[in-house]
Amino acid sequence: MTCPLCAKPAHPDYRPFCGRAHRDRDLLQWLGEGYRIPGRPIVDEDEAGLDSPGRPD
Repeated sequence: MTCPLCAKPAHPDYRPFCGRAHRDRDLLQWLGEGYRIPGRPIVDEDEAGLDSPGRPD
């Protein structure tokens, strides 16, 4: 298995990454919304005039 960031061999303690720095870098990408999973747009209830999701005023 190789590190997904640099393609070096993965270290057993940090699999699938080669080391702590790349493991932490990947975590920061997730926490900082650097990685995103596509989905439907979120509608703000205040802007849509809804009291509860799916029910108009």
